[in-house]
Amino acid sequence: MTKTDPDAVPNAFFPSFEVLRPAEQTAPFVFSSPHSGRIYPPEFLALSRLDPQTLRKSEDCYVDRLFSPVASLGAPVLSARFPRAYLDLNREPYELDPQLFDEPLPEHANTQSIRVAGGLGTVARIVADGEEIYRQPLSLRAALARIDQLYFPFHAQLARLIEETAQRFGYAILIDCHSMPSSAMSTAGAQRPDFVIGDRFGASADPRLSQLVRDALHDLGYDVQMNRPYAGGYITEHHGRPAFGVHALQIEINRGLYLNEATLQESAGFASLRADLTALAVAMFKTVPALFELRAAAE
Repeated sequence: MTKTDPDAVPNAFFPSFEVLRPAEQTAPFVFSSPHSGRIYPPEFLALSRLDPQTLRKSEDCYVDRLFSPVASLGAPVLSARFPRAYLDLNREPYELDPQLFDEPLPEHANTQSIRVAGGLGTVARIVADGEEIYRQPLSLRAALARIDQLYFPFHAQLARLIEETAQRFGYAILIDCHSMPSSAMSTAGAQRPDFVIGDRFGASADPRLSQLVRDALHDLGYDVQMNRPYAGGYITEHHGRPAFGVHALQIEINRGLYLNEATLQESAGFASLRADLTALAVAMFKTVPALFELRAAAE
C-alpha cells in the first residue's frame, strides 16, 4: 500500500475548474466565481484542525449557482472547484504567510501584504472568522504544488476567456462574483448592504459601467454601495485594464439574501435572488453594448 503524499494536490480537485459556455457567446461578458468551490477531500481534512463546516466559513457558498443562468444568455461562467480555504485565487500568486511554513520563503514571495498580515494569503492560515486551519506548518513544496497546479491554470483560463471575448467584441467585461457575511464583525455586527460593487475606485472599469450596474440593482430594489468595504481584489486589479478595452467589476452579495449563514443551506430567498441576478444580466447585456458604442463614436 502506497502512503499518500501529504504535499500532493488531492485528485478530487481535478478538473480544478468548470467553464459553463453558451452555445454561442453573444454578450461581451465573462463571469468568474473563484471562491465557490465546495470539495473538501480527506487529504485536506487530515491536514486541518477544523471540520468541513467550519472550513466553509471562507466559502462564497453557491455563488456559482446563482450566476450559472447567464451561460444560457450568452456569456461564459468560470468557477473553481476547490475551496478558498485550500487556495485563494483572488490573491497574488505568491502572497505567502511566513507563519504558515516550516522553512524560509523564496525572495519573490510577498510576505508583507495586509492580506498576509491578516492570515488570508494565497494559502490561507485562517478561515474567515479567525480560526487557524492547519494542525502544523506546511512545507513550501505543498504551497508551490497548489499554486502551479491550481492557481496558474485557473488564471490562464480566465485570461483566455477575456481575450476571446475582446477579440470577438472589441472589448470585454469581467464580472468577478463573490459573497459577504450579512454583518461586519469589526463594527459590532453592523448590517452590510445587499450588494457592494467594486471597481478599484474607477481604476478597473469605466465608471459609467459601474453606475449602470449599480442603478440596475437599485431598480430591482436592492441597497447597493460602491467600493466600500470591498473595492475589488487581485482578480479585478490584475485583469481590469479599461485603457485597453478590458473592464472588471467585483460584485459582493450579502449572504443573508439567499443563505442560512448558520447551516449554510440555501434559504427561501435563493430562487428570487437568482432570478434577479438573471434579470441584471439581461439588462447589462442589452444596455452595455450601446454604452460602449457611444463611447467609441465620441472618441
